[in-house]
Amino acid sequence: MNSLFYLNPTHYLFFTGKGGVGKTSLACATAVRFADQGKKVLLVSTDPASNLDEVLGVRLGPNPIAIPEVAGLFALNIDPEAAARAYRERSIGPYRGVLPPDSIRDMEEQLSGACTVEVAAFDEFTSLLLNSEMTSRFDHIIFDTAPTGHTLRLLSLPSAWTDFLTTSTHGASCLGPSSALNNQRERYEQAVSTLRNPTETTVVLVTRPDPIAIAEAERTSHELEGIGLLNQQLAINAVFKAQNRSDKIALAFESRVTKALEGIPQGLASKERALFELKPHNMVGIQSLRSFFDASVAAPEAAIPVAMPAGTLTIEKLVDGIVADGRCLVMVMGKGGVGKTTIAADIATHLASRGHPVHLTTTDPAAHLEAALVGQKKLSSLTVTRIDPKIETQNYIQQVIATAGKGLDKEGLALLNEDLRSPCTEEVAVFRAFSKIVNEARDHFVVMDTAPTGHTLLLLDAAGSYHKEVMKKMGHDGATLNVTTPMMRIKDPKFTKLLIVTLPETTPVSEAEALQKDLRRAQIEPYAWVINQCLVGNETQDPVLLSRAHHEVAQIQRVQGGLAKNIIIVPWKNI
Repeated sequence: MNSLFYLNPTHYLFFTGKGGVGKTSLACATAVRFADQGKKVLLVSTDPASNLDEVLGVRLGPNPIAIPEVAGLFALNIDPEAAARAYRERSIGPYRGVLPPDSIRDMEEQLSGACTVEVAAFDEFTSLLLNSEMTSRFDHIIFDTAPTGHTLRLLSLPSAWTDFLTTSTHGASCLGPSSALNNQRERYEQAVSTLRNPTETTVVLVTRPDPIAIAEAERTSHELEGIGLLNQQLAINAVFKAQNRSDKIALAFESRVTKALEGIPQGLASKERALFELKPHNMVGIQSLRSFFDASVAAPEAAIPVAMPAGTLTIEKLVDGIVADGRCLVMVMGKGGVGKTTIAADIATHLASRGHPVHLTTTDPAAHLEAALVGQKKLSSLTVTRIDPKIETQNYIQQVIATAGKGLDKEGLALLNEDLRSPCTEEVAVFRAFSKIVNEARDHFVVMDTAPTGHTLLLLDAAGSYHKEVMKKMGHDGATLNVTTPMMRIKDPKFTKLLIVTLPETTPVSEAEALQKDLRRAQIEPYAWVINQCLVGNETQDPVLLSRAHHEVAQIQRVQGGLAKNIIIVPWKNI
């Protein structure tokens, strides 16, 4: 009997993978398929940048909402910010009126960081997973997760907090009283136990026929196996075969897909695998989702190639504008899978090739700067680094103990070590490294490829506040610390050129628009939008590629209609 996830599904299906590989499309299409078979299905997004609403055409909330066009299908979004607010109040509420106001403010400060948001989201996830009254109402529960780095962090939290709580003696951590965490530990362990049960849960590793995305799927597979999630399957989206064997663009597109599939590592190649064709249109709306599993989706009749829309710029023109304003920080942002790393590397190479000293770096744990620079000429003026959370955390802990640990008595040193064992120390360490690199842009060009979300940026000030709080516990006066938050420099358009990268598709453009709104709420104005991997302007006659090019025009015009003043079009390249 075929045990592929969409033919013989377990009760829980957990879709994960690098951003932009089509997790949401596949999760939604799978949910619709099961519901159309007469099953009752719950679809859940744990992605802070969830786009279930747009794909399904229904405004979702934290409680299950029936999808009107699909009998038996319900969906909800776990809102990390709302979860964090509720989590903070659950942790602090019992102590209001019991502890002094200063202690309450101290607890609120400790609960203000991004780490709390992650734990709170996981708390909501486990609450749902262990709610037998709700889960028993559904034949299948499908989780559409955040990009892999975020998901892996959530899944590793129970063991991380178990280790921390086992050795914690002072009653407080960056998430509040340890007694509150101890009350949740058993639930977290039960949730991970459910995920580890192969008869209950299938993990679907979603990827595209792209070497970087496949490498990320392999890394994810190993890390999930490391925490006991062994029932894994591989789903490969956007597999393409040219219909016209004389079409050079289509053949190049097909060749890249073929090479990627042939290069799948043995560990992934040994897993059960499902391949899904590249569709001629975007997977938005129930009708499109119902066609996802079709062996072949008809494309419109071939038409003339689509010309590049007027009023757009090239990467070269973008770099001209950056150079004209002098040395600065170039921040490249956007959701995962849109090609931020490639764009960052391209801009850095252009700057360095003009003789400017350039520092290219990334804050994305899953970024592959080296792969993005393959084939590029090595330039002596280009320095390439990455902010590695593990290394930065180790360095930070060593420095704090070497400096602040001097002169502390046994009790004080024990308290310091307890604070530094907290998983939230990583948040502070990365903030510290990020701030240092931002400051470098005073002297030369810095191009920074960021993690796949703008959410981290909005929490940097909170991370800085937490840093000061930790230093106070070391015996220092927080007011005298030279802690530099980068937010003021990022808000300065002369110091920072912030680029939003997207793809010429409905959902990525909507996600980029939401990111821009978040940035503007933080008083940060993007310098330009980069629309990446455009088929527009390529002289293909392949009906699938040509259909996608026609759909791209509408999205480019949407961006031109008021979303961005400076718009850079980057054509699809055979790399």
